[in-house]
Amino acid sequence: MIEPFRIDVPQADLDDLDERLARTRWPNEVADAGWDYGFPLARLKELAEHWRTGYDWRAHEAALNGLPHFTTEIDGQRIHFVHVRSSKPDALALVLTHGWPGSFLEFLDVIEPLSRDFHLVIPSLPGYGFSGPTHERGWDVVRIARAWARLMHRLGYRRYGAQGGDFGAAVSTALGAVAPDRVVGVHVNYLPTRPDPDADLELSASDEARLDRVRHLMANRPPYQALQAATPQTIGYALTDSPVGQLAWIAERFAQWTDPRTPVGDERMLTDVSLYWLTATAASSARLHHDAPRQTAPCPVPVGVAVFAHDITLSVRPLAERLYDIRHWSEFARGGHFAAMEVPELFAEDVRAFFLARTEDERRRP
Repeated sequence: MIEPFRIDVPQADLDDLDERLARTRWPNEVADAGWDYGFPLARLKELAEHWRTGYDWRAHEAALNGLPHFTTEIDGQRIHFVHVRSSKPDALALVLTHGWPGSFLEFLDVIEPLSRDFHLVIPSLPGYGFSGPTHERGWDVVRIARAWARLMHRLGYRRYGAQGGDFGAAVSTALGAVAPDRVVGVHVNYLPTRPDPDADLELSASDEARLDRVRHLMANRPPYQALQAATPQTIGYALTDSPVGQLAWIAERFAQWTDPRTPVGDERMLTDVSLYWLTATAASSARLHHDAPRQTAPCPVPVGVAVFAHDITLSVRPLAERLYDIRHWSEFARGGHFAAMEVPELFAEDVRAFFLARTEDERRRP
């Protein structure tokens, strides 16, 4: 059963947030610390003060309720999603999947341009936001992909495309693997390519530089990732009890993963942080880092890749082509990990180009 959903956070939860922010116990900071020890104190105080005194959740809530929200239950888990139908009745449907520490909010600025040509289904990952929390182990990317296949079937879509970044990319390629007869193609804006000593490929100097960056990350696993992969429940206690802790945990990722020329605005970021806080999903969202590393089946459907210059890692095409049927590859000089929020016009046009080509392929099918 699919039911309409309206966002309506209890006022008591907003009052509690205000009181907790006002009672924040701040740590000290060494002189001239900059980013050497983590998120700078002055900047975090600025964000927290704006969250408490300048940010208006109700205004953002009202704007979000202008979208068509729904919930349904799949595999024992509530799934929240936004469903926007194109004015073109025969349009291809796309399922757009966010990652961590994002949410369905990542796609707000691309709904209008993409819905000109496509029906859009934008779910919240299990354990995230209004699809959370989860209550049992095992919600890895393959299980999520199977849930998305059931969701699209429930909505009546026989053939559709999948798009995602971060965990959304992993879910989208897994969806292509579990439902290849349904998925016309997968477009991703994050596709890690690890060094492969057995590949026997001659790579360009720029590709080797990209792999050096990957090697560095593999040798120096980011602290947030190590904690969420190993002990998501432990870090969840701190993040669920302290709004400033949740703010710092997410704001650091936005600060470090975006192109300095295309930052995500404080209002949008605070709405994302508020979504995690008000749904108490810090721990359940972190569990995906614990469960996600399981191997997935190869993705047999056509794949499109958009590489944004300031992403965490940059894909190496010769290595990607060993694993995927690459039909489309774009390189952008602007944008970072949150491309749909940072450079929505570039993101939307690349997604449109890939899936319109897939639509033409569909029309030529016997």
